[in-house]
Amino acid sequence: MLSKKTKYGLKAMAYLARQESNKPVLIGQISDVESIPKKFLEAILLDLKKIGFVNSKQGKGGGYYLARPAEEISLASLIRVLEGPIALLPCVSKNYYEKCDDCPNEGVCQLNKVMTELRDSTLEILENKSLASLR
Repeated sequence: MLSKKTKYGLKAMAYLARQESNKPVLIGQISDVESIPKKFLEAILLDLKKIGFVNSKQGKGGGYYLARPAEEISLASLIRVLEGPIALLPCVSKNYYEKCDDCPNEGVCQLNKVMTELRDSTLEILENKSLASLR
């Protein structure tokens, strides 16, 4: 299951993607419309800004806005930033690979094979869906 951070981050990014002119949006507005706790949203948007998914403008007319078009932001990239690995086991992760302590041979592990297939199917969807698909 996705964490609340990831769910809220995706909802906030989808809200920003729905803005027609890419004008900055106040955190309070996103928080109210999407029912996301404001303090939690502030932390999420700061993380997304550090990574380069959003920009912000201070002062009158300020707020957050997408750093690039929604069509160029894959759901997989957002989930990785917010959640971490997409794979359910570390031994099948493409970006966060770790050998399982309890597995002597990944090559014959049936669980590894199924989880690799699941990862590939999930990535096929998430890498080919952009933020624009959540509008």
